[in-house]
Amino acid sequence: MTRLFNKVDTKAKWLLPFCLLTFSPLNSSAQRLTVSSTTVNAGRTGFMQPITATFELKNKSRKKLLIESVKPDCGCTAVEFPKEVDGGKKFNIKMTYDAKMLGRFQKMVAVVSNGSAKPVYLTMKGIVLPELVDYTGTYPISFGDLLLDKNELEYDDVNKGDASIQEIHILNNSERTMHPNIMHLPPYLSATVKPADLAPGKSGKVTISLNSNKIRDFGLTQTSVYLAQQLGEKVSQDNEIPVSVILLPHLQDYDQLSKQIAPKVQISSTEVDFTDFEGKKKKTTELILQNMGKTTLRITSMQLFTTGLKVTLSKQVLEPNETATLRITGIAAELAKLRRSPRILMITNDPDHAKVIITIKHKK
Repeated sequence: MTRLFNKVDTKAKWLLPFCLLTFSPLNSSAQRLTVSSTTVNAGRTGFMQPITATFELKNKSRKKLLIESVKPDCGCTAVEFPKEVDGGKKFNIKMTYDAKMLGRFQKMVAVVSNGSAKPVYLTMKGIVLPELVDYTGTYPISFGDLLLDKNELEYDDVNKGDASIQEIHILNNSERTMHPNIMHLPPYLSATVKPADLAPGKSGKVTISLNSNKIRDFGLTQTSVYLAQQLGEKVSQDNEIPVSVILLPHLQDYDQLSKQIAPKVQISSTEVDFTDFEGKKKKTTELILQNMGKTTLRITSMQLFTTGLKVTLSKQVLEPNETATLRITGIAAELAKLRRSPRILMITNDPDHAKVIITIKHKK
């Protein structure tokens, strides 16, 4: 009986520290440090040409994150990281491989911090080639392993009946064959991708055609399409391609004599600077429009390319020499989040300025 009791008692002594470890406060911080992707394919580089992978992380807690160390698995990899990160903030950790060996590589670092009970492991991979064709100038935009030369489409100054095209050149920067395709096309757009099967390291072209007869309204029409690497891929902000179409109204042909009496819009500036809000949440500026022609000027449409702005116009119909005030308010928090350039579009009956674009400078 005594032996049995001692045996059970011995187990209890071992269980006690295990339970304490299981419910240790360290585990409550396990979710403080999050990583958008623990593995980054850095792509291709040339021999002795260092290559860098950037990892996006976030301190999800309200407390300051302290990074004790970021330890690479070999001396061939250098790291860059912040020592401290304020609560709720995003930050980057960079790994740079020296590329002193040819062939495929996979390198790892362990991130030790007070934001997780155990080290967080980040992995970069890629391939070192004897010679490298530098694609970065041609394909500066990354949709994962698919590289693009542009990620926004604009069909500008389109007249009813026009059939316009835009092209996106793409490169497969992965180690597998891709089947790129465009998803969520509206009725006025169609797309082709050549080649349909894009082998590793090969380039292709996406052609997106506009049929303006299928657009109903003059002025600005906006939508988004999505470029997928494979059939069936989900749509997200990461593979979104915004599309803008500016359809101009049909204005009568003006001969030299009639142009002398046509309406003529003049604006005090076509650029607004919202780069400095001086610590305020909003900033407002005013522009003056004037009809310098000899017949009635009509502002038939006023549209915004993005959010982050509020616009009011004192008059839409201006007689000769009459003026109007265009009041533009920028919202700092919204402008800071934009991926696209904020602009204002005006459509008028001035034959020389049927379209007027006001650009907004802002801090990204």
